[in-house]
Amino acid sequence: MGDVLASDQLNHRSYFDRIALGDDEITAPGRFALTKQTPLNAANQISELGENTQQVLATPRKISISELGEVEPSAPLEGVKVVDFMWSLAGPFTTRALADLGATVVKIESTHKPDAARGFLPVWDNEPGLERSALFDTANAGKLSLALNMNRPEALEVMHDLIGWADVLCDSFSPGKMDSWGLSWEKVQGLNPRLIMLSTCLTGQSGPTANFAGYGNLGAALSGFYGLAGWPDRAPSGPFGAYTDYTSTHFMLTTLLAALDKQRRTGSGEYIDLAQTEAALHFIAPAVLEASATGRLATAIGNDDSDMSPHGGFACLGEDKWVAIAVEDDVQWTRLCRIIERPDLEADPEMSSVAGRRAAQTLIELAITEWTSTRPADLVMGLLVEAGIAAHQVQSSAECLADPQLKHREAFIWVEHPDRQCLVENSRFALSRSTHGPKGPAPLLGEHTFEVLSGLLGYGAEKIADLAAAETLE
Repeated sequence: MGDVLASDQLNHRSYFDRIALGDDEITAPGRFALTKQTPLNAANQISELGENTQQVLATPRKISISELGEVEPSAPLEGVKVVDFMWSLAGPFTTRALADLGATVVKIESTHKPDAARGFLPVWDNEPGLERSALFDTANAGKLSLALNMNRPEALEVMHDLIGWADVLCDSFSPGKMDSWGLSWEKVQGLNPRLIMLSTCLTGQSGPTANFAGYGNLGAALSGFYGLAGWPDRAPSGPFGAYTDYTSTHFMLTTLLAALDKQRRTGSGEYIDLAQTEAALHFIAPAVLEASATGRLATAIGNDDSDMSPHGGFACLGEDKWVAIAVEDDVQWTRLCRIIERPDLEADPEMSSVAGRRAAQTLIELAITEWTSTRPADLVMGLLVEAGIAAHQVQSSAECLADPQLKHREAFIWVEHPDRQCLVENSRFALSRSTHGPKGPAPLLGEHTFEVLSGLLGYGAEKIADLAAAETLE
């Protein structure tokens, strides 16, 4: 965490907030995105208890709504138009969420350089191919695909027309790529002053490491997660997968929705520069604050937790079957002791506090494992949950698909793909008064090229044929 606080990249981008704390000052994670027109508020002080009560309880101010907001659509973002240069995971999951909410999302790719996610595992029926990735299917469900070779000069004219049509333009390329195509913020703002442009990459559009390319696993390492995840006596393991790809999606969606609200009310556009590493630091804010305020550097503690005990994973009956248990307070500890039939632990005054239980962690974990290891994980989970103790069986991917709660919520749904049925994640949230969820499968590469050019941009058949002859639509 010391490396994070001293980061040349973060400090070059004036990322951190400096917050007054009495006569001292502490450093905290700052704005999760850089915005040009309307900067995000910086935190520079901690409110006293009750200081903002009247402000919170005051009558909400009225917000002016343009004539575009008079008719309630069937989906929240119906009518919103998005040009999507996102690729891999973080960006496509963000624009997938916009499509779920009703936006028309045009994904731009080229047969010369398809989205890398088209090659990600797993693939349907173990048959690799551009249209076989299950991960691509779920990240891009409900979008339109336009094949456009940006290395052809005619592509720029198409892009100018798309920018004039669009409300939002998104890209997740390395800094400078959009500029090299003549699509800098200054240029696109001149073409469409209402446009919202979001650019996202690993460490941001400026600074000494701006051109450092990589996926979210590297983002997690740069943000300090690897030093916190794993066991104290082993090498850092880090969180699973491209971690900051998944965390940054939520920040991108939130920022875009706020920018769309401002666009709807004022008619003005916005430029958003979102770095995965900067957004991710908010998930380990306590470690940042502790390092700044006390100089203590958080380290990996396995499944332990400083505020709860016992807290961890415990082996159950069967091969590689586990249950995760988190005891939050002394009342839950008493209940746990009775469930595992250990009155001696319940009666021990040394274990009547979190600190005492953490000191006796090895003894307690052995006692719990003696009980859990002779019982199925689902039975253990049921008994503990019924007693008000946070617990759940540790599930495999297959068990997640069969999970009754996820099934009830329709977390995964089947959609018709041009050459098969495919299983995709449903919308991240359900809405009570409007439609949500994918409008269809992920597109084949270039599947909607003619539809986009003729239907959305009004191009005639002759113009489309000329573009095809110039090798622009590939």
